[in-house]
Amino acid sequence: MSIQTPLTQLLGIQHPVLLAGMAKASSAPLAAAVSNAGGLGTVGGLGYSPEQLSEMLTELKAGLRDPSLPFGVDLALPQVGGNARKTNHDYTNGKLDQLIDVVISHGAKLFVSAVGVPPEHVIKRLHDAGILIMNMVGAPKHAEKALKLGVDIVCAQGGEGGGHTGDIPFSVLVPAVVDVAKKYTSPLTGKPAMVVAAGGVNDGRSLAASLALGAVGVWVGTRFVASVESGASRLHKEAVVGAQALYQSSMISTTRRMSTFLSSWVMCLRSSRRSSRLETSCGKWSSRPWR
Repeated sequence: MSIQTPLTQLLGIQHPVLLAGMAKASSAPLAAAVSNAGGLGTVGGLGYSPEQLSEMLTELKAGLRDPSLPFGVDLALPQVGGNARKTNHDYTNGKLDQLIDVVISHGAKLFVSAVGVPPEHVIKRLHDAGILIMNMVGAPKHAEKALKLGVDIVCAQGGEGGGHTGDIPFSVLVPAVVDVAKKYTSPLTGKPAMVVAAGGVNDGRSLAASLALGAVGVWVGTRFVASVESGASRLHKEAVVGAQALYQSSMISTTRRMSTFLSSWVMCLRSSRRSSRLETSCGKWSSRPWR
């Protein structure tokens, strides 16, 4: 049985479940599997060149049981320079416009921006191509900013999530962002702006809770890491399956708080009271899956 919400109707999907665009883990096969199952598969393009992103989207589309099924692309777009955090980094390596070319040419249904709002000209290009824009937010003020700048959907991710947003709890953040979104309409559809919930969402209970709090769907990441189609390594998958609440810790990455597995490396960082810089006494940090 499918659950219909304004989001499922907007995206043309059966279930209000979106795969989070996790770097490496949200592979083309996993995104295709989620779209094939009636959700919306999203690939994580963090650090990819335009050529690499194009190859991944070609593979994703080849894996769809129906070429008309929708999919999304997630990029990290923090502001760099000006009054932005000095530690912010351009993960597109100066090739944002070329990456957007790829997103448009491959016919993505949804573009997702994390750790920052897309520049005005990017929002216009995506909307002109009929592509919806969702922005990740970790506080009501972030939602206000993103909606004012013209995004169609905001994803309110509580501090329980593995992504890079903030530490406000899911149960507090989602309804607060829903209240903010009520004041805005989607520039693309002309209909009310929508809120997707994230942060520890892993089963039907958390989906039901999200809908009860006013969200129209959920953004799910870690739950999919252990999937057969995931690009995560075997050790990473086993760590997720075997994890308990006691094994979760908070750390700083991309200068934003995130929840992570309490590995020996994370424990070393905590004991040394260091942040997760690229080089520490605990060893070199890497975004690649564990081997």
